[in-house]
Amino acid sequence: MAKIIIFGTQDTAELAHFYLEHDSEHEVVAFSVHDSFIKELTFRGLPVIPFESIESTFSVDNYKFFIPMTARNMNRAREDIYNQTKAKGYKLISYISSRATVYPGTEIGDNCFILEDNTIQPFTKIGNNVVLWSGNHIGHHSEIKNHCFFTSQVVLSGNCIVEEYCFLGVNGTIRDFIHLAKGTLVGMGACITKNTVDWGVYVGNPAILKNNKSFKVY
Repeated sequence: MAKIIIFGTQDTAELAHFYLEHDSEHEVVAFSVHDSFIKELTFRGLPVIPFESIESTFSVDNYKFFIPMTARNMNRAREDIYNQTKAKGYKLISYISSRATVYPGTEIGDNCFILEDNTIQPFTKIGNNVVLWSGNHIGHHSEIKNHCFFTSQVVLSGNCIVEEYCFLGVNGTIRDFIHLAKGTLVGMGACITKNTVDWGVYVGNPAILKNNKSFKVY
């Protein structure tokens, strides 16, 4: 059990608070955002503390952080707060739903948000700061690297590698032995049958490359 500060005061922070309150041993004690974004001094009945000075109120030795942010700017906004929090000296927890299927020996990093009905098969590896929304299938011997976001009902087949900053839309399908390159965006319902290129946007079934420019996801 740890005392937790959640970063954010919007929908994902509210969801994280609900899940931690009802499906974990952790105790949420506060929320935190940057001072310029504070609109109210409380959220969900708990104090909202400026991130810039959070350590003066909640010491790094006695409290931990959870950062359940969206995939904005292809997960790089979440990565930025993740790195800032680490730089302050805080440790970060991961939330793994009790209704997810996770087999013994599975490696899962910190600040992961893994919701209900995910099936994570044996011999998989999940890095840091990864979001798996509800209902995904993560195939055996696959690896998801840091700062990725899976929406819902994504099928990642076995022996795949997902590089950093990838975003996978609802009902995306990845065939076995595929390498998703850094920053790949898999569109809703897209079926990936070939390796991708860095920062590529893939749509359709079978998926085709739409463009390969850097972009924002909200």
